[in-house]
Amino acid sequence: MDGIVNIYKEKGFTSHDVVAVVRKTLNIKKVGHTGTLDPDATGVLPVCVGKATKLADYIMASEKTYIAELTLGLKTTTDDITGEVLEEKEVDFDKEKITSAVMSFVGEQEQVPPMYSAIKVNGKKLYELAREGKEIERKARKINIFSINIISFDMPNKIVMEVNCSKGTYIRSLCADIGEKLGCGGCMSSLERTRSGSFTKEESITLDELKSLVENGQEEKVFMSMEKAVEKYKKIVVSLKAEKLLYNGAKIYEYFYKNEENAAEGETVAVYDSKNNIAGLYKVVFDEEKQKMCVKPVTILL
Repeated sequence: MDGIVNIYKEKGFTSHDVVAVVRKTLNIKKVGHTGTLDPDATGVLPVCVGKATKLADYIMASEKTYIAELTLGLKTTTDDITGEVLEEKEVDFDKEKITSAVMSFVGEQEQVPPMYSAIKVNGKKLYELAREGKEIERKARKINIFSINIISFDMPNKIVMEVNCSKGTYIRSLCADIGEKLGCGGCMSSLERTRSGSFTKEESITLDELKSLVENGQEEKVFMSMEKAVEKYKKIVVSLKAEKLLYNGAKIYEYFYKNEENAAEGETVAVYDSKNNIAGLYKVVFDEEKQKMCVKPVTILL
């Protein structure tokens, strides 16, 4: 059992709850999720099983897409609707002003993570400190918001938007920052993740659907391949002659390539054996001694 189970996390479950259910349902220990979703959030949570757990960090580093509802005029302790209300203000529901404020957050920027987050500082999670009534200074982190599409304006004080963003983006913080820019405050009132890397809502299954498929002996319908997780990387297929080197985790030189997608030095590529089975993720390097380009293993999946 090596692959990715694309779970649609429903409300009320933590990401760890999802992992526990997948582990128990499939009766396998080696299971890990690919980025937390708050209990009140819903959506795509790819869960890696078996050898695929080696790919968790790569999936986590991928682009994400969210559908978020922002409630303006409400400032809370957690930057979402579950927090204690700190301030309420009237909202000037001017669509042009709101659109301008929202679109100003598109692009590379630095974002300060919220106190209610799972980031660890000195071995303790920020939300644990927040629950103790403590607030500490957080370092701003570089993020990239690739696009924001406002789906609807819902009178008197809500907007729904689709956000495409990089790893590490907190949509709660984005909502609070938009509210701050508009001068009325704001908080996130709902969140759904519709895409995580190559994994989409349309292809996901709920935990109940997972249990049903396994009970009916249809485990093959549960798993998405490891290849799916690495499809954004350029692909190199090696010849049969190189397979012994491949299985021993050695460098593979360019004269063993059956194909090459013009990968540049320093680039990470997905390497496959001659039968088109994924071997792992490799880095393209120049071997000074042989004066030849080659790939060396970074993450072996064999």
